[in-house]
Amino acid sequence: MMCSCLVLSREQPIFSTRAHVFQIDPATKRNWLPASKHAVTVSFFYDASRSVYRIISVGGTKAIINSTITPNMTFTKTSQKFGQWADSRANTVYGLGFSTEQQLQQFAEQFKEVKEAARLAREKSQERFELANPGLNIAAPQVLTKSHSAGL
Repeated sequence: MMCSCLVLSREQPIFSTRAHVFQIDPATKRNWLPASKHAVTVSFFYDASRSVYRIISVGGTKAIINSTITPNMTFTKTSQKFGQWADSRANTVYGLGFSTEQQLQQFAEQFKEVKEAARLAREKSQERFELANPGLNIAAPQVLTKSHSAGL
């Protein structure tokens, strides 16, 4: 438990709800296996130092969900109170069962917002990388300019 608390300390919760958590059966890829015996808190977290969004749920002393949101993820409502998303990094599909349709709708909207924010954060980090490493962009033209002037 201590380890996950250290990780969470620099992350800020931005949305929390309660849901029953499921994971797809890795053997059949069809059946849902309950990851929690009852509804647990499921939260979106933002790590400002790394510009990363994650969905985290802890049951007892272990993380039931630790999913980093990427721009290509999709949350799909599969019934009035159930939704799912695939996490290729965790190599699983997570499912959430909600008590009300409204809770599912709020989670789906938050997922969409966070996915968009993750896309924008990725674009900004690529821009920062290019600005922080200008040699990557202008090294070739400088070399061409020098060799061109030397030839004159």
